[in-house]
Amino acid sequence: MKTLLQLNTSLYSGQGQSSLLAARFVEGWLAANPGATHLQRDLGREPVPHLDAQRFGAFLAKEEARDPEQKAVVAYSDRLIDELRRADVIVLGLPMYNFGVPSTLKAYFDHVARAGETFRYTENGPLGLLTGKKAYVFAARGGRYAGTNSDTQTAYVRQILGFMGIEDIEFVYAEGLAIGETDKQTALLKAQRAIDGLLVQRRLAA
Repeated sequence: MKTLLQLNTSLYSGQGQSSLLAARFVEGWLAANPGATHLQRDLGREPVPHLDAQRFGAFLAKEEARDPEQKAVVAYSDRLIDELRRADVIVLGLPMYNFGVPSTLKAYFDHVARAGETFRYTENGPLGLLTGKKAYVFAARGGRYAGTNSDTQTAYVRQILGFMGIEDIEFVYAEGLAIGETDKQTALLKAQRAIDGLLVQRRLAA
């Protein structure tokens, strides 16, 4: 059976708009895939520690030379990577904070983008090892940035996921949420309809 990994990154945990959009997709996907495994990681409730010299040193140290603290750091990273490996589908709820991704998501990527685990270096450059997966990204923004130079999120998420071998990525945007109530409701309805359309496409392709 298939496995879906849901990553919520909102400061508001499951109540953030990006999380709610992701949940709408996940509910429909699970209904269409009875018996599937649903993994969840909420970076709002359980943030991944930001990378520092000690944690990075643990990744670089040879396995036999790691002290107990370094072993614990690597074991934590290994658990995050194992979830990604197991997942056939990855669902990411993505709010925009100050034109970038949440710092906890950057910390998450810093723990899962590890040489020899999710990518490896070759003579032709890095090669992603997490191939054959599908990612859906549900992005919620206070302003309207898609398609402009201010949208740093889309390029970054595509790059980091692609770096690990995840290249099949769909984005759904809910923008203008802070402009006014009418704009907010219009944007959310548009995003919800886009999600419903994705779910219909999946059913037709199944």
